[in-house]
Amino acid sequence: MQIKDFMVDRNLKELTEHRTVALPIACYETIINQNVHGYIPLHWHDELQFILVIKGQSIFQVNGENIVVGEGEGLFINSGCLHMAKDMNDSNCAYICLNVSPSFILSQELYATYVTPYIQATNLSYLQLHPNELWGKNILDAVRKINELIRKKSLYYELDIFIQLTFIWKNLVMNGFQLKYERMEMLKSHRMKQMLDWIHTHYADKILLEDIARAGQLSRSECCRYFKKFLKKTPLNYVIEYRIQKSLILLQKDHLNVTEVAYC
Repeated sequence: MQIKDFMVDRNLKELTEHRTVALPIACYETIINQNVHGYIPLHWHDELQFILVIKGQSIFQVNGENIVVGEGEGLFINSGCLHMAKDMNDSNCAYICLNVSPSFILSQELYATYVTPYIQATNLSYLQLHPNELWGKNILDAVRKINELIRKKSLYYELDIFIQLTFIWKNLVMNGFQLKYERMEMLKSHRMKQMLDWIHTHYADKILLEDIARAGQLSRSECCRYFKKFLKKTPLNYVIEYRIQKSLILLQKDHLNVTEVAYC
C-alpha cells in the first residue's frame, strides 16, 4: 500500500515502520504525485532502500545530488541518507519501493564483513541500477520478485524473500564499488541533521540565519553552503517550504480552514 504522507520526526527520520507482519522489510508501489505534498518530501531512515521505476520518470535527490531515474531503471539508497523524489515532466511516475533493515540482509556471522563496510562508507549514498548491466538487472528483477512474493503470500514466501535479498546484496557487493571512509563527511551529515532538527522544532517561531547556523556549530556562510550542497536551497527558503508542508498536512488531515491553520 502506498504511503501518501511520510511521518517524520524533528530531524526528518521517517517514523514509518518498514516491515510486514513476519519480516523487517516493506515493499509497495508508490505514485509520486499522489503524496499529500505532490512529491516525496525530504526524509531518511535506517533501512536500506531499493527503487524500481515501473512508469514514467523521476528525479531523486540523495544527500544533495540529483539523479534522474527512468522507467525500467532503479536506485539503491543507503542507510541514513537524506532523500526525496519528484515526478519529472508530469509523467505520473510510479515505482516499487523496497525497504529492508540492514540486519536482515545477511546472517550475523557475515554482517560485519559484507554489510557494515557498505552502510558506513561515506562515498556510497546511492548507486544507480541499470537494466543493461547484469548486476543492476539482477537487483531490479529481484525487487520485482519480492514485490510479487509479498502480494501473493504463497507457501514459504518468507524463505523465498530472504533468498532474493541475499541475491540482491551479493550482486551489489560484486559490483566492485570502491568504498571510502572520511570522518569529515560523517560530521557534515551529522551537522546537517542537527540544523534540520532545530528548524523542525522552532519552525513556528521567528527564525534567523544565525539561529540555524548555531544549531550546526557553523558560521552563517558555512551554514548556507551546507544547505546549498544538501538541499539546493538557502536555509530560510527551506524554513518557508517546511512551514508550507506543515500547513498542507493540517489542511488535509485535520480539516482546519486556512485561517485556523495560520494560527497553529
